[in-house]
Amino acid sequence: PAVVGAAHAVAVVVGKVDADLEEQRHGQRKRHPPPDDIGRVSTERGTGTDGHGHDCSGQGRVRETRTLSVKIPPGVDNGDRIRLAGEGEAGANGGQTGDLYVEVRVRPHKIFERDRDDLYCEVPISFSMAALGGQLEIPTLNGQVKLKIPPETQSGRLFRLKGKGVRSVRSSRQGDLMCRVQVETPVKLSAEQKELLKKFEKSVGSNSGKHNPRALRWMDSVRQFFTRATS
Repeated sequence: PAVVGAAHAVAVVVGKVDADLEEQRHGQRKRHPPPDDIGRVSTERGTGTDGHGHDCSGQGRVRETRTLSVKIPPGVDNGDRIRLAGEGEAGANGGQTGDLYVEVRVRPHKIFERDRDDLYCEVPISFSMAALGGQLEIPTLNGQVKLKIPPETQSGRLFRLKGKGVRSVRSSRQGDLMCRVQVETPVKLSAEQKELLKKFEKSVGSNSGKHNPRALRWMDSVRQFFTRATS
């Protein structure tokens, strides 16, 4: 925390408050202890106390710590500041009180990453679902929604769920949720499962280019590369 402002100017106090992504989405109130907050007090000029026997060095103010309620507006992002008018440092000898600016720090989320108003997440899917298609339950900040995976989906494909992101704090725009599917290679296979995969690979046989067009294009590019390199 830092106190900003020159001597004799209205002082502004800057603090920080942590917020979760869910609080960004819906808004919430947070309790915030202001840093080195100086409260406004009543004093008799020149007595050196605040009227209650506390030494104020003749400035008409004493240091005290208070806990404030900070409203986190929906859509607030990392680094945004929330202004609390009149909650900053008190002016000397009854001068004007400054403001408190609370800087928001967004905690990392286990599922989502935020880019402006859009959210991104990675969705692992099985090899069989990628090939045959299927349906998944996808978490959002407002609950679960269904995501349809079409047959022959390739790893890395990006699906957009309109309006499932974060509402902008500066406009009425609602961001989107971007789901990137990752085909997960099965692990810890049994002997029977391995045998089934070998039979599948054998069934593809000479038609591998038909069933794996990207691999075929890549091999063609490799052959052309070596042909040019040796010619």
